[in-house]
Amino acid sequence: MATAPIATSGGMTSEERKVIFASSLGTVFEWYDFYLYGALASIIGQQFFKGTDPNTGFILALLAFAAGFIVRPFGALVFGRLGDMIGRKYTFLVTILIMGGSTFCVGLLPNFETIGVAAPIILVLLRVLQGLALGGEYGGAATYVAEHAPNGKRGAYTAWIQTTATLGLFLSLVVILSIRKMMGEADFASFGWRFPFLVSVFLLAISVWIRLSMNESPAFAKMKAEGKTSKAPLTESFGQWKNLKIVILALLGLTAGQAVVWYTGQFYALIFLEKVLKVDGPLANMMVGAALLIGTPFFIVFGTLSDKIGRKPIILAGCVIAAATYFPLFGAITHFANPTLEKALKNSPVVVTADPADCQFQFNPTGTKKFTSSCDIIKAKLAASSVNYTNVEAPAGTIASVKVGDTVIESFISKGMPAADATAKDKALSKELAAAIKAAGYPEKADSDQINYVMVVLLLTVLVIYVTMVYGPIAAMLVEMFPTRIRYTSMSLPYHIGNGWFGGLLPFFAVAMVASKGDIYYGLWYPIIIASVTAVIGFFFVKETKDNDIYAAD
Repeated sequence: MATAPIATSGGMTSEERKVIFASSLGTVFEWYDFYLYGALASIIGQQFFKGTDPNTGFILALLAFAAGFIVRPFGALVFGRLGDMIGRKYTFLVTILIMGGSTFCVGLLPNFETIGVAAPIILVLLRVLQGLALGGEYGGAATYVAEHAPNGKRGAYTAWIQTTATLGLFLSLVVILSIRKMMGEADFASFGWRFPFLVSVFLLAISVWIRLSMNESPAFAKMKAEGKTSKAPLTESFGQWKNLKIVILALLGLTAGQAVVWYTGQFYALIFLEKVLKVDGPLANMMVGAALLIGTPFFIVFGTLSDKIGRKPIILAGCVIAAATYFPLFGAITHFANPTLEKALKNSPVVVTADPADCQFQFNPTGTKKFTSSCDIIKAKLAASSVNYTNVEAPAGTIASVKVGDTVIESFISKGMPAADATAKDKALSKELAAAIKAAGYPEKADSDQINYVMVVLLLTVLVIYVTMVYGPIAAMLVEMFPTRIRYTSMSLPYHIGNGWFGGLLPFFAVAMVASKGDIYYGLWYPIIIASVTAVIGFFFVKETKDNDIYAAD
């Protein structure tokens, strides 16, 4: 792509402010829709995945959440192609309608007890529609804003789009907390969780009304007037090596690392507080919300800084710093959020003795596999109780057992056992294990009086600042990597593979890794490795883009 002179003089025009506001508001709404499910994963697991143990139910709920992320690249292909052929404006008007309608239907969907297995099936289908819509939304909004921005200010302008994911999450947490407080926990868990989904219809109406008043982007309008629009954007984007290699580098050298840092800082941090450290849901949401509120302005800071020093150094620095500090940061969060659990982890070692062949990695993508071995049963219960353990190898055929302090508890094999007997055995094992864990000093939940709220929020804010480093400049950089005629398609796919697959699957993989290994911090290896690989590939193979001319059609 050609290099254009940088224009830095002059303030933002009223038209540019309108473009940023309209694009950002609509995208905030779409992220609000998408994040509601993540914030309510525990309750949704209880509503739609009955018949499983709590740990498996939660993992399945996260998997349904991930389904929306898995299909995002396909949405990028469908809507990216339309955006490059018919225009940016109308394409991401369609995506917001699909997203809003799907979210509203989640609020109306009967649960498992009402319509049986149809409930989780329909839920996953609605999540798929949300993912497809989001796959077309982000690329359209980022491209639209960037193509309105003057040279030298694309980082600052597109950074407003980058705030929308965090603001959407923050808005979802505020709505959830408000309704929870008004209704009480029992009513909210029973039926009140539906209201955040249902009220989104009002946000949808406002967003659609605003987007209808927007004009097409000048870069696309100019290209269309000159008859240079692509007739086959998919073929041009991915069928020609000169562009495909840039797509691959955008994925492996930028968005994969950006995604895992993002989802660790915003999603996994919340899951870690609530599910691992046993902090009450409302308290965990408030602390994460406070960190988001404090950290969000840094999207603009780093986006603006990237106009001066470049996008690449900021993004890769965020990946490296995050990878280097995740273990001490999450260890400190444990110390300040649940010191009793930290003490138990140090002073009350737990040992699982089992035949290694009896232990599986508890990954169940279809939801049909049952973990019936004695090893899997006991490890799932320990993981659900946030208990670290070490593994001792036993001879083949040995029934797994767990030693908590001086107490040894034997597991059981549920395969082939009558359902009633398996249920009774499971309850007895849970009761015996819970008593032993409690006696060893492991708390059932975090004591709110012992939480150091200031330090926890400060540590969470550090995680959010990492997010702003990798995410603030990424939209401008992706837009600048590709020519106008295939920009929507080309930038959308690596973004959504990175964020939909590498990032979206992070909570599920991290939870399953913890259950398998027996270390509450073991799931952090997932983002650390991916962020590190991205930093290496990006440093050696990805070129800086801040001075590229985005009006070049080819």
